[in-house]
Amino acid sequence: MLSAQGLHKAYANRAVVQDVSLHLAPGQIVGLLGPNGAGKSTTVAMLSGLLAADAGQVRVAVGGSSDGVDPTSPRGKRRIGLVPQALALFDELSAARNLALFGALYGLAGKPLRQRVALALESVGLSDRADDKPASFSGGMKRRLNIACALVHDPDILLLDEPTVGVDPQSRNAIFEHLLALRRAGKAMLYTTHYMEEAERLCDTIVVMDHGRVVAADSLAGLLRRAPASQVLQVQLDGQTAVDAVALAAATGCGQVRQSSDNLSISLGDPGDLAGQTGAVLAWLAAHGHRVRHLASSQATLEDVFLALTGRQLRD
Repeated sequence: MLSAQGLHKAYANRAVVQDVSLHLAPGQIVGLLGPNGAGKSTTVAMLSGLLAADAGQVRVAVGGSSDGVDPTSPRGKRRIGLVPQALALFDELSAARNLALFGALYGLAGKPLRQRVALALESVGLSDRADDKPASFSGGMKRRLNIACALVHDPDILLLDEPTVGVDPQSRNAIFEHLLALRRAGKAMLYTTHYMEEAERLCDTIVVMDHGRVVAADSLAGLLRRAPASQVLQVQLDGQTAVDAVALAAATGCGQVRQSSDNLSISLGDPGDLAGQTGAVLAWLAAHGHRVRHLASSQATLEDVFLALTGRQLRD
């Protein structure tokens, strides 16, 4: 439904997006992840037509056009709904009038507009608050209304830029269920987030950006195969004695060993020999006078892969 090829954007000779390409298909949620300043919001702005790319192009599939159309064209705009990171609501208008305003901007009027407003409110669970102003809403309700504003004209493509920032677990789950229903209805969605568990739960494909470039694009299973280790051993020591991480790794054949207080996190080099490597670690610790209080193993997560791809350095 939407295709971007070789997008590039720079400000004052500093490239913020470089050669980014991605595709959205019907009934698919594509996650866009990256550290602060990676270029995610700039990419979303170019995909929606709010920001012109310095190079590359965005095309929106429209019936009768084999090459697609520009997202800034009337037909392109009609197919896209944007949920911006910052709330785009008018506090002095009621929820229904907010939706009516956004619907009117897309050419809806009269009975079709009233029907679309009612459906949008119902879809996000706000029908009973139609006449109330957003100023009286909780953070989660405002986020849901923000999504409804992007859906009121029934777009085929939905671009969501961190839509769950600052909401409680109940509202987040309500948003998730609604997005999954939209996917089942055949909508194509791009979803940016800093919450790894959201991407794990929702996304069919995950694109990771860093320093303006795409550094990985794959399914969750495909990305997890890039993890430094597919199994991580968590060891709690009896006391906060320092462990020689280099010696432990060298003696047991394990990967990275990290210590925080009395806890060790050990990447296992051979996921097929969990028992053997665990035994080697326990034997080495016992031989060097370290007593183990608790032991557990866990699978690698998307966060492990994300940090391996983008590093642990703090970002602005």
